Amino acid sequence: MVLIYVDDIIITGNNDKAIQDLKLFLQQQFHIKDLGKLKYFLGLEVARLKAGIVISQRKYTLEILDNVGYLGAKPVDFPMEQNLKLTNDQGEILNDASHYRRLVGRLIYLTITRPDIMYYVNILSQFMHAPRKPHWDAALRVVRYLKNNPGLGLLFSSSSSLQLRAYCDANWANCPMTRRSTSGYCVFLGDSLISWNTRKQKTVSRSSAEAEYRSMAATTCELTWLKCLFKDLQVCLKPITFFCDNQAALHIAANPVYHERTKHIEIDCHVVREKIQAGQIVTQFVPSHLQLADIFTKALGGDNFKKLTSKLNILKIHAPT
Repeated sequence: MVLIYVDDIIITGNNDKAIQDLKLFLQQQFHIKDLGKLKYFLGLEVARLKAGIVISQRKYTLEILDNVGYLGAKPVDFPMEQNLKLTNDQGEILNDASHYRRLVGRLIYLTITRPDIMYYVNILSQFMHAPRKPHWDAALRVVRYLKNNPGLGLLFSSSSSLQLRAYCDANWANCPMTRRSTSGYCVFLGDSLISWNTRKQKTVSRSSAEAEYRSMAATTCELTWLKCLFKDLQVCLKPITFFCDNQAALHIAANPVYHERTKHIEIDCHVVREKIQAGQIVTQFVPSHLQLADIFTKALGGDNFKKLTSKLNILKIHAPT
């Protein structure tokens, strides 16, 4: 398997001889430099432990802190106040919006290895067109949170099972400006987090069940893509366990009879039900306090935030700065 980004290449596989043969072929065709085992790639730092592989962006995080002058700032334990509501029209407009846009753009790239800030960066990115003082202050608080642990990274366990499980959640009508809901999901391969997302839904949902079902549909599309990817990698997957904390959404997914109130989400119904009936996913109810996708749909208090972050298999391998 070869991953190419412009002129940077990663080669991996189960056959060492095949890898060497490919590198020899590339050296005969192009002028290339073999850097050995993967340690650094496009800002991603790779560390190998007995437990597995850890991918982090510590150097990149410290560059963000240095750029905003927060290397010596007092850290905070969670990225955003729980009841904070950011809007388009509150607060003074920033004289120079480029600083805000540059910072949020960097934070977006940081979410590659920091799923714990995904929801908060999603909120901040909605004000790129005309950022105001409260938006800037909220972005700086995320930076202060990063100061607390700049070296956090994702652990891909060497002992993980090759079994996918997914969690999806939705925060109904949480946007104070549009009343659209926020969808969030996370997908694990064994104990290793491999995919996550936070996104504002494109339409207004008329009930929490509808919002949850739209989130289920988005997660199902991601699982379908992952299943195809693993097929290309010649990995056979068992039916994927799909956890949701909304009983009404689970009932709609399992019930083949359409109801009047579900006609406007008919496409989403087909997307999810098709995979359930094909045996590719198996839905299960999970209590709200065990819903791992909660961290991708709302701002949590300190205790809940730490609890859920600890379950995302994020590891700290560096000494404090």
